[in-house]
Amino acid sequence: MELLIDSFISALQLVLALDPEILTIVWVSLKVSGTSTLLASLMGMPLGFIIAFHTFAGKRLLITVLNTLLAVPTVVIGLLVYAFISRRGILGMLDLLYTQKAMVIGQTLLILPLVATFTIAAISRIDARYRKTAITLGANRLQTVMVIMREAKFGIAAAVIAAYGRVISEVGISMMLGGNARGFTRTMTTAMALEYDKGAFTLAVALGIILLTLAFAINLLFHFFQGKTQN
Repeated sequence: MELLIDSFISALQLVLALDPEILTIVWVSLKVSGTSTLLASLMGMPLGFIIAFHTFAGKRLLITVLNTLLAVPTVVIGLLVYAFISRRGILGMLDLLYTQKAMVIGQTLLILPLVATFTIAAISRIDARYRKTAITLGANRLQTVMVIMREAKFGIAAAVIAAYGRVISEVGISMMLGGNARGFTRTMTTAMALEYDKGAFTLAVALGIILLTLAFAINLLFHFFQGKTQN
């Protein structure tokens, strides 16, 4: 117990002192996770909208596949991407392995189904009369889409926030595809794992404090937007 208390106090001092190593690790985490969330949103929101907005053969099967992909372990995504970007892989010539780009690719694939699924749920809650009214008033396809998106904005925002919360705390993809290189691909989660293995608890606890604070803030935002969708 004394070790835990001493580690927590030392970690808190390290955070408040704005230690350069911690700032670098946090910046890499925020940068990679933010880029992944942006790319997943740009692809997942249109995909979710198309699935929710249209009726086609295999729609239920596609939604089932997306829901299944929500439970895929991060190491499976890591292995899949590794097989493509390793030296013997199809994309080996691009030299992506152990770079931030590789981490972004893996994390984007991880949360793409989440964004799409949450977007489908948000669009599906919108009353069909909004679409019919927009068409009756002479709105074209793009204008109709914008009306629906505006009504579902809180649900879509919740999808993006949930995706960011999922990806900021993952460790498997970052470790397998990034290599945990200091100052380059080391994220909060991979640094915590490394420091724990070394027996250096202070930095690990400091990063844990930051990660928990971020997770708390993300959950507050998520519940705020989720509450908006239910009002």
